[in-house]
Amino acid sequence: MKLPDGITGFYEKHNRPPMIDGKQFKLLCFNSIKSNGGKVLEFKEPKEKSNFFDVEVNAFNKHFHILLNAHYPLIAFASVVSFGEIDFIDEPQLNSEFSPFYRVLGTEELNEQIINSDSKKGTIQNENKLNGAELKQLAYWKPERIGDVIFNNWD
Repeated sequence: MKLPDGITGFYEKHNRPPMIDGKQFKLLCFNSIKSNGGKVLEFKEPKEKSNFFDVEVNAFNKHFHILLNAHYPLIAFASVVSFGEIDFIDEPQLNSEFSPFYRVLGTEELNEQIINSDSKKGTIQNENKLNGAELKQLAYWKPERIGDVIFNNWD
């Protein structure tokens, strides 16, 4: 996956990345989960230290999270979301619900390893258009997977 400029939430000067409409996402989550007999437990908006929406749900007789990047229409599912740890899962029952609005990322793509060219500079060999501020964050946080870049709790 090609990582676009601003996906981490960090940017240089006045080149602020685009922002996703959280209201549409919230409405879609509540409607989709309810129509599948589930319940939304908590809806967390991106905060100063995170770059993603985190919706905690019970559906299909299991507990999981729906994640949406705050800057690009990229969505993922996870069984665990805590500082520094996200366990991505596939939730095929919800792909059709979200795919008309967002690109649903699967575990294979999210777990793709970051290939460092120069870990001190944060340069990576994975296809990307990351800006200098983002590359500095990669050098500091040293994410191991593409999913750790797209959904991060960096400050």
